[in-house]
Amino acid sequence: MTSESGKAVEVTGLTKVYRTGSGTRRVVDGLHLAIEHGQVLGLLGVNGAGKTTTIKMICGLVTPTSGELRVNGCDVRRSRRRAMAQIGAVLEGTRNIYWQLSAWENLRYFARLKGSRGTAWRERAEHLLRDLELWERRHEPVTRFSRGMQQKVAIACALIGDPPVILLDEPTLGLDAQASRTVRLWVDRLARDEGRTVLLTSHQLEVVQDLCDRVAVIHQGRMLIDKPVKELLALFGKDSYEIRLGGHLDAREPAWRDLEVVARDGEITLSGEINDQEELHELLAHARSRSLTVLGINRLEPTLEEVFLRVVQDEQELRR
Repeated sequence: MTSESGKAVEVTGLTKVYRTGSGTRRVVDGLHLAIEHGQVLGLLGVNGAGKTTTIKMICGLVTPTSGELRVNGCDVRRSRRRAMAQIGAVLEGTRNIYWQLSAWENLRYFARLKGSRGTAWRERAEHLLRDLELWERRHEPVTRFSRGMQQKVAIACALIGDPPVILLDEPTLGLDAQASRTVRLWVDRLARDEGRTVLLTSHQLEVVQDLCDRVAVIHQGRMLIDKPVKELLALFGKDSYEIRLGGHLDAREPAWRDLEVVARDGEITLSGEINDQEELHELLAHARSRSLTVLGINRLEPTLEEVFLRVVQDEQELRR
């Protein structure tokens, strides 16, 4: 099913306000978000930014105070059953599976919940469990599984209904390196090979940078920035370089004073911000005048973590 607007997920003016003992708390504040079909979007924010609440509203677990939510054109509030049929969700802490049930029983339950009848679900369940290397232990209670295996079961349960939209809340949290790699490969496969739309949150920003086409940063429930990953990195990029030199260098020379100098195994590395190409050429000319050999020059790209911290810090300074 494809929405008339061509968007897989549309969030318009989404707001969630909770009543507290002292008044009210606005967790999500007029959020606007649109995700294209087959796109992987990373939703970032510090703890308490409203990420998980937003995901729970999209998948119908939390009722918005105001605003509109559509999944493949289905209004989540007015046509909840149709909208939920479009979604598979993996919630933080594998909360979307039943630990006392076996992996097979979990898949059967969620297949029925998604409207599967007869035995058609069995073939898909077997395919998922074999692909995730869980087939031999399919009849064991999930509570006996490792954290990584439980996360695999949660992913299988999210996919058993063959949904076009996948919501992943901290899918690699607490996993070891091997299990995290398996989950990352699966997310990449879902989007690149199967054309599914993926919305994920993660505090592991290298995961987001590797997997996502776009990144949206929210803070105190409000959208701060929403851009393609490459565009976001370029926007906050600095002209920083790493220059490798051969020879003996006096680190006290004024020419290197604004750069980090590291000498190791007969090689010197200068790294830091250089304002423009003219300054770079002057620096290289000075190095050659000191009989230093230029071994290599690399322009340093910012990481998504650096960009994220910059966006949040800028917002906090504006609010002071």
